[in-house]
Amino acid sequence: MTLRKITILIIMFLAVLPACGGSSENSAPPPVVIAPPVVTPPPSAERPITPEAPPEGPSYHPADKGWELMWSDEFNETSVDTNNWNLKNECWGGGNDEKQCYTDRKDNIETINGVIRLVALEETFTGPNRDSDPTQSTQPYTSGKITTEGLHEWTYGRIEFRAKLPEGQGSWPAFWMLGASDVYGDTWPLYGEIDIMEAVNLGARCDECNGTDGENRTVYALHFGSLYPNNSIIDGRTHLTDKSNPADNYHVWALEWGKGVIKWFLNGELYGTVRNDAWFTDGAPDNINAPYDQPFYLILNLAIGGGFPEPLNETGISDDTLPNQFLIDWVRVYQCSTDFRNGLDCMS
Repeated sequence: MTLRKITILIIMFLAVLPACGGSSENSAPPPVVIAPPVVTPPPSAERPITPEAPPEGPSYHPADKGWELMWSDEFNETSVDTNNWNLKNECWGGGNDEKQCYTDRKDNIETINGVIRLVALEETFTGPNRDSDPTQSTQPYTSGKITTEGLHEWTYGRIEFRAKLPEGQGSWPAFWMLGASDVYGDTWPLYGEIDIMEAVNLGARCDECNGTDGENRTVYALHFGSLYPNNSIIDGRTHLTDKSNPADNYHVWALEWGKGVIKWFLNGELYGTVRNDAWFTDGAPDNINAPYDQPFYLILNLAIGGGFPEPLNETGISDDTLPNQFLIDWVRVYQCSTDFRNGLDCMS
């Protein structure tokens, strides 16, 4: 028999052998491995330019008043210090019909070149409504929000931050505080809100503004009193002394808060004062200092759209507002070294 015929017979014999472990009739077919589909991610949303390190500038801190530094974040690390800040994931609209999902992604919250930047992007995003509500919502924008809730909170003191604000119709940066205690109730605004700085639509057309740069005012406010829709607000607006747009450079906003009085400053200039005869809470109607005699925590965020910016100036959200960024150089919290209990001795 030739070698060729032997080889053919061996191949035929092997072809009819049963699989190892049983007959060919009972053996399972080999598993079929199906490769997962190739997912092409959507194109990245356009991002704002990387900020340069902030220029040196005055802090406007009153060094001779007795304020003692208790806490700060200079944002010089390569990542956000989560011992100082919570990075929020929420899409519920803030109760103001805002149009962003806040995410904890580096796309939206990033420390870089000595600042923390909260970045607003035009991209459809679906996420949780908030920590206490696992249902989801979809929004046309994303942005960043950080808080010190559950980490750091204070009663009375001087709170300062240096920042360069975003501009554009529909933009709404804010540095603010909420009551950390539910002693007067667990529903807004029974526990109080203090807005250290808000700004909407900077640079947009403004017929009532002083200056030539369009909308150039920043806002302070207190929210308190009764439950919505019977809640109360006290607010005020100011502009820089040169009437320029505060989005053009870094500036310093500060709050001084003592027992029975709250004051607001911009670049060292006092521009708002509210005393306890003007506020109240239904949670403690006989306490003249409530709700602003309890611990509060800090919040920084960049909202897009909503009930505050959209009805004003040019109305709505402008196509050229996104992408955008809120740049914060530092945040510092002081308390009065000679009057820690009430905070009044150090106030300007």
